Amino acid sequence: MSNLRLKAPSIVEADYFRLFINRRAYTLQSNKPHRESGQHYYYRPTDNKTGEGLGLTFDTVRRHLEGEITIGLYAINPATQCSKWVAIDGDYPDALRDLASIRSQLKHDHVESALEKSRRGGHLWLFLAEPLAARDCRIYVNDVALRLGIPIKQGKQLEGIEVFPKQDFLRPGRYGNAIRGPLGIHRGAAQRFWFDGASEGLETQLHYLNYLPKMTGEQLARLIAGKTIPRQLLPPEPQAKPVMWRPTGGPEFRILDHISTKLRTVGHNNVTRCPSCAEEGHDRSGDNLSISVEDPRKYICWAGCTSDMIRSALGCPRVHAQNKEASNVEIWPDSNGLTGGEIPRRGTQSDGLRG
Repeated sequence: MSNLRLKAPSIVEADYFRLFINRRAYTLQSNKPHRESGQHYYYRPTDNKTGEGLGLTFDTVRRHLEGEITIGLYAINPATQCSKWVAIDGDYPDALRDLASIRSQLKHDHVESALEKSRRGGHLWLFLAEPLAARDCRIYVNDVALRLGIPIKQGKQLEGIEVFPKQDFLRPGRYGNAIRGPLGIHRGAAQRFWFDGASEGLETQLHYLNYLPKMTGEQLARLIAGKTIPRQLLPPEPQAKPVMWRPTGGPEFRILDHISTKLRTVGHNNVTRCPSCAEEGHDRSGDNLSISVEDPRKYICWAGCTSDMIRSALGCPRVHAQNKEASNVEIWPDSNGLTGGEIPRRGTQSDGLRG
């Protein structure tokens, strides 16, 4: 991908940080595809020495823009439960037509937006004059889509737009869903995707986004007056589960003894719905959890749920932290909601990420 590399001036880094970065936690897209699925998965980067989650810096942004790495961005800052942008992701056959309809309705509401093409469709971005409540942003965009008859992806529905932020608020220790940072290289497509409305190039693209009118809090309040999140878009209520665990010194924990969801074999692994993701209303496609066929003690949630989170969701919390089962991922304790610089400390990864 060396032919896609660009030079990012410092002013471009600063503009990007101001427009897109709302918290310091971030994800990285793998340079190499997964040997079985062929996907370039995202993961939370950590310090090699301390194991602590890395915080996003100006240098991280520079490397992303120049094409050395590809980052994923989280919409919500948990200290404020606010976002400084909304991204509408469409990656199905008629997505660009639907995004154009939404963009036209936004224009009618005097809300400007920027369309970024993607591998299978596009991302429509709305920028805010100041960070605004994630719930209010979601009320507005979901209402626009429903009024236009545009499908919103949920449950087992395969086609429809996805609205980022995908949560109204974040619980302590959660990150929400991240989306690929614009203007970098998509590792899977080996391509940069540019915003319509400006010529290709980092400086011209950022200049265009800088001067795009931003939606104000007053505007948003007026547009959502008397409205709420539609009932059909609310996450399902978590069901109470009986608390079960094995006594100390008993047989080691094997996850297959505790899950009842349907398994399907992909390569050397069985995949199924992650119980921890399910508690948050995520992983509706049922493929976040991967369990080794050869050794079922080894399992991983590709959305980043830790071993402790998965076991708790199954009603089998770890009794003694030192008795760690074999796993192909590092076992991280949950982090608390972060404030200030938002540099995570060995926290959970994202609940999922769109490219």
